[in-house]
Amino acid sequence: MRQGVLWTNLSRREISRRLADMGTPASRHVVRKLLKKHGLGTRKARKKKSMGAHPDRNAQFENIARLKAAYLARGEPVLSIDTKKKELIGNFAREGQTHTQAQVQTLDHDFPSAGQGKLIPHGLYDLARNEGHMHLNTSTESSEFCCDSIAHWWERHGSKHYPDAKRLLLLCDGGGSNASNRHVFKEALQHLAEQLGLEVRVAHYPPYCSKHNPIEHRLFAHVTRACQGVTFHTVEIARQFMAKAKTTTGLKVTAEVLGGVYVKGKKVAADFLANMRIVFDAHLPRWNYRAVPANG
Repeated sequence: MRQGVLWTNLSRREISRRLADMGTPASRHVVRKLLKKHGLGTRKARKKKSMGAHPDRNAQFENIARLKAAYLARGEPVLSIDTKKKELIGNFAREGQTHTQAQVQTLDHDFPSAGQGKLIPHGLYDLARNEGHMHLNTSTESSEFCCDSIAHWWERHGSKHYPDAKRLLLLCDGGGSNASNRHVFKEALQHLAEQLGLEVRVAHYPPYCSKHNPIEHRLFAHVTRACQGVTFHTVEIARQFMAKAKTTTGLKVTAEVLGGVYVKGKKVAADFLANMRIVFDAHLPRWNYRAVPANG
């Protein structure tokens, strides 16, 4: 596959047979020793190579680190947010295994029309408290849903844990419902800032760097593990298993259903750009900005 790299996808039995055909008999035990000697082990391909590197990549990572440190030092909330992989609701197979007395049988094709819809899990990870919050919806992924998820967290948890906070920092990717180049997301942020009475600061991770978003490995990985092999017959089953996610380091997870109905293709108000209260940073403004409430 690459010059100078030794590899094979043959089994030890097949290697032993081919060596015998070539006049050099070797048992599978000998083959195992030879593979070990040459550093050939069973390995799985890992998604480690970035598809690209933006010239401002390091500058933005340094900026995010500075912002995180400043907010956490002042006891102000820092949330890492993202939408987890969408799931079909119904009798569909999912990756993983479970302990059962009988074989679990699911549909042999994953046709959405055979189910009860698609689950959209939006997640928030509170860096200071090591708490994750999953908000589930079945309509569509949208900027409005993203901001409703944040508002719900603030009303149920944030306002209690951060009663003196005047600001909120959001760490997120640059695409999806919280895309850095979408006016509809900025409009939803402006409404969110008004609703919460907080200055909402956003710091986007550079392109091709979504895996560095803390929520990916501090929350989503553990939620995936808690739901392995479970058939999501209903939204409630998905909610129950997501809420069971935990770690030895004390991760706590809540999972709730948000029943709002959201639509695709929503446009910003005609006067939004003229009245926009989004303040862009002088440094890397495309990825760093604040939504300020009217009385802020």
